[in-house]
Amino acid sequence: MKKTLRLAAILGLAVSCGTVAWAGTEKLSNELKPENRRGSRSAQNVEVIVQYKVTPTEEHHQKVVALGGRLNAKMDFIKSAHYTVPSSALAALAEDPDVAYVTPNRAIKPMFDMTTVQTVHSDIGMVYGYFGAGMAVAIIDSGIAPSTDFNNYVGGSTASRIVYQQSFVGGTPADQYGHGTHVAGLAAGYGLAGSGAGYYGSAIGANIVNLRVLDQNGAGTDANVIAAIDEAISLQSKYNIKVINLSLGRPVYEAASLDPLCQAVEAAWKAGITVVVAAGNDGRDNSQNTNGYGTITAPGNDPYVVTVGAIKAEGTIVRTDDRIASYSSKGPTLYDHYVKPDVVAPGNQIASDLPAGLTLSNEYPTNQVATGYFMLSGTSMATPTVAAEALVLLSQHPTATPDQLKAMIMLSSSKTFPASSVAIDPTTEISYTSYYDVFTVGAGEVDFNAAITAPLPPSLGVGSAKSPAVSYNSTTGKVTMQGIGAANVVWGANVVWGANVVWGASSVLANNVVWGANVVWGASAMQGFNVVWGANVVWGASSNDASEASTVAIHGEP
Repeated sequence: MKKTLRLAAILGLAVSCGTVAWAGTEKLSNELKPENRRGSRSAQNVEVIVQYKVTPTEEHHQKVVALGGRLNAKMDFIKSAHYTVPSSALAALAEDPDVAYVTPNRAIKPMFDMTTVQTVHSDIGMVYGYFGAGMAVAIIDSGIAPSTDFNNYVGGSTASRIVYQQSFVGGTPADQYGHGTHVAGLAAGYGLAGSGAGYYGSAIGANIVNLRVLDQNGAGTDANVIAAIDEAISLQSKYNIKVINLSLGRPVYEAASLDPLCQAVEAAWKAGITVVVAAGNDGRDNSQNTNGYGTITAPGNDPYVVTVGAIKAEGTIVRTDDRIASYSSKGPTLYDHYVKPDVVAPGNQIASDLPAGLTLSNEYPTNQVATGYFMLSGTSMATPTVAAEALVLLSQHPTATPDQLKAMIMLSSSKTFPASSVAIDPTTEISYTSYYDVFTVGAGEVDFNAAITAPLPPSLGVGSAKSPAVSYNSTTGKVTMQGIGAANVVWGANVVWGANVVWGASSVLANNVVWGANVVWGASAMQGFNVVWGANVVWGASSNDASEASTVAIHGEP
């Protein structure tokens, strides 16, 4: 029996129902409201990210200083700033008419807990000469350790393809944890380091921008990630940064439109950078009787980004035996009810660069598969494969926009799955049943070959590829996708980008109805439907309410 890395990290979710009123303490996120900060905590300082209705000026910063606060960093690109303020000043801060919303500087975690690249034909770009050369991917993670796998062999030299490095957690930008190096290898590693194991990425010609936001223990914050995203945007032209990879995340606390982390990834997207994000590893969580539905993490809950779930390739090069990893987080997203993940990719038991002497290689030595290479599992590992696919497609279509790339990746994904599958944890012997609906596999499993060889649809245009939201009509029992067919939307109601084509006929029915009363989810009629759309945490008592939740556990996968 193969041993895999298992990471158990309990994360608190403080999610509540209701509509935000822009006045007083209603501008404070739930964690910051007075009723949730009792006792001695009320006198403590707290790090906050303040979103303004206008770009904050020096006058705004001085107001915070007058309240006993301190400016830590400006975030003008999302009309925000990072401050440290006394808890007692939060209410006064929220009373500023220019303040839109205030959140704590929340903790960020990596989303991890071997297969061959041929499963999704991710080596096909080499056949056509599409390597991502001349472009860069920004790896926002725990840093990248030096390795010859990141040298420029494609360009005829051995110069490092890591063209820029910066740490947002202090100290060296070099990886001390191991996660970022593993992710970078999956996106763009050349597979020649160590024992020459040949575990290579797909965009082996792409340059790498290393932005370290996680420390030696894999810990980071919203502010770290937002600052790194801002830096990637500022360096976009200098290094031709086309893709950002975020194999990290945290629980969802509010609508994406209020979350500063989501606003940061949207800013990058609108600047022309394709942002690829891990879905999260909470698909086994049933603490709220949802069977893992509604567990997509931030910023994967943002409608713009490409959110990636994890598939188990079962150690073969064919897709017919591929099964969803039961830990892969499922939609719809809390609050907004966006259809997520967008796609899935191999993420279970994946080998990539991870040198000895780092935290992960020290703690899990049995995960070593060759000198300098380790096996990890999680949506963290699936995400860089999709980031690399975006770079490969850009080699073929250099003027493609992030929305066009997202649409091409989703349209070309394989949509052939079983109705359901069961995974059994070899340690606990607990079984987990997964249903292959749109909230579990999105538009399907990525397929590089189909993406490269398929002709560009004439209607691709420049429309938005935002992930649609879904709504539930309790009277008719119908669940519908919102925005499908709307003007200037990539997947409009037409023969090329219609909902059936993008998400597959088994996921979306005629007239944009996702699941009606006569639809079977998996082996048991209505089982999945009742889990998601019943009176539970995902949807709430009414079609417009979000949900109450407590804790989420991040698990590994056998």
